[in-house]
Amino acid sequence: MASGAARGSLSDATDPAAISVAEAGPPAVRLDCARFAWNSAEDDLINIDRLEVARGERLFLSGPSGSGKSTLLSLLGGVVTPREGRIEVLGTELSQLSARERDCFRANHVGIVFQMFNLVPYLSMVDNVTLPCLFSPRRRRRAEARSERIDDEARRLLADLELNRPALLARAVTDLSIGQQQRVAVARALIGSPEIVIADEPTSALDEGTREAFLALLFAECEAEATTLIFVSHDARLGARFDRRLALADLNRAAGGH
Repeated sequence: MASGAARGSLSDATDPAAISVAEAGPPAVRLDCARFAWNSAEDDLINIDRLEVARGERLFLSGPSGSGKSTLLSLLGGVVTPREGRIEVLGTELSQLSARERDCFRANHVGIVFQMFNLVPYLSMVDNVTLPCLFSPRRRRRAEARSERIDDEARRLLADLELNRPALLARAVTDLSIGQQQRVAVARALIGSPEIVIADEPTSALDEGTREAFLALLFAECEAEATTLIFVSHDARLGARFDRRLALADLNRAAGGH
């Protein structure tokens, strides 16, 4: 495959903002014979023959610690690339992009809820949520289309997650509870309606009532924009809410899959 085709649409190779997704047809995610290890002397952490995720699908991935969940999400987000095989996201083969281009692609098209949240301690709650819009004009435009101003869109998402009280908005994010920080991270992933949302254990610090509100918002936002949701959790009870459930231990040969 020619490099231009592999990269989707690269109208200006010197401008990462020019990277766009394939116009139609391909699934949201496709893995073929993907293998990954941190270095050649180590055993594979990921060895997956094939995985496809349809556009707009809500996929639940379950697995115990050590089954490769976080590593797989890093591959799907283009944080790292496989040592063998292909990973295509929205029709773009990530291995064909430079690290800078992958960063741009991820900023434009993928919202990530990190397991450790990765909030910026010196930014306000609203500024943490709007951060992706500073790196992606595309997501900024989509946020403004919903609420005119990106700060207003951030507050809308925070309100839906019950984080809109003035006393809370005035707090530093480091003074929020773990569950509140987790909800801020979710709002940040959703702002600007990325085509794919990847969530790594996003409900682990939430009580039952807050978890229900969180899942309702997540599903509503994804449905409104036909967003693909890849949701990883060790809590198998949540799986019934999704379109499809996969056990990573069955999928990943490196973790004992067949």
